[in-house]
Amino acid sequence: MGQSTSLPDKRDVFYQSADGLRLYAADYGPVDTPLTVLCMHGLTRNHKDFDPLIGKLNLPCRFISVDVRGRGASERDPNHAYSPDVYVGDMTALLNQLQIDKVTLIGTSMGGLMAMIMSQVLKDRIQGIVLNDVGPAVNPAGLKRIASYTSGVRAFPDWQAAAEAIAGSQHTAFPDFTQSDWLKFARQTCRETDEGQVEFDYDPAITKNMDVSGASWKVNFMMWRVFGRMKKIPLLIIRGEFSDILTPATAQRMCRRHKQCKLVTVPNRGHAPMLSEPEAVSAIADFLAAQMASA
Repeated sequence: MGQSTSLPDKRDVFYQSADGLRLYAADYGPVDTPLTVLCMHGLTRNHKDFDPLIGKLNLPCRFISVDVRGRGASERDPNHAYSPDVYVGDMTALLNQLQIDKVTLIGTSMGGLMAMIMSQVLKDRIQGIVLNDVGPAVNPAGLKRIASYTSGVRAFPDWQAAAEAIAGSQHTAFPDFTQSDWLKFARQTCRETDEGQVEFDYDPAITKNMDVSGASWKVNFMMWRVFGRMKKIPLLIIRGEFSDILTPATAQRMCRRHKQCKLVTVPNRGHAPMLSEPEAVSAIADFLAAQMASA
């Protein structure tokens, strides 16, 4: 799974959304740097997903990793306004509070969909994008798999039981994970309650509006149009070799449409690579170094 080697000191950032929620982000690295990187996680995850990557990169960048509303240290939304367009509004509020004019985006799965939308909503502020195992078209088979494990048991008696449950639902995506890796996975995605139980660290309502039948042709068409408008933004696509979300055909189509795109496949991974894998770290390091050189 990978260890963080030199994670910079973390600054806790709390900010308010347009509808009054108290949201959280972790802020790492120097503030006075030419490159700021905003890291956005997948559906059921949180900012801790990016700690191993940030530690391994060892670059003089500023990294901001978010807990999207309803996850981690961010407030749960009583109105269940859990959708990418709302999340993008939250990201805008965060960047405005921190007075960040230019940013490079790293988005895993749902975070990648957010990045694509941000490329249009905040087009003058986006310097580059890394999409981790997601594209304009999402494979319905993968969505059904995700829905199957997010609707299951949420609470466990201890960390070992949580790790075993996560391994049971995710083993095909990480076939080489050890027991230690699964325990680290659990500690990244779960929290311990006051009663001593371990539960997933997100609001169950985040999946309430999830369409497991696959995107309609109208949504597909819209996202491909959004992607088509990203041609001037440098793009790195990371894909898991066994991904059931980003198919090889979709990834290749993305590269044909985007001339500044580079595709890197992480071997022995499904959806989604942790980004701490050597292939991912090397590709992202090169991408960000090029961003810094042109900043």
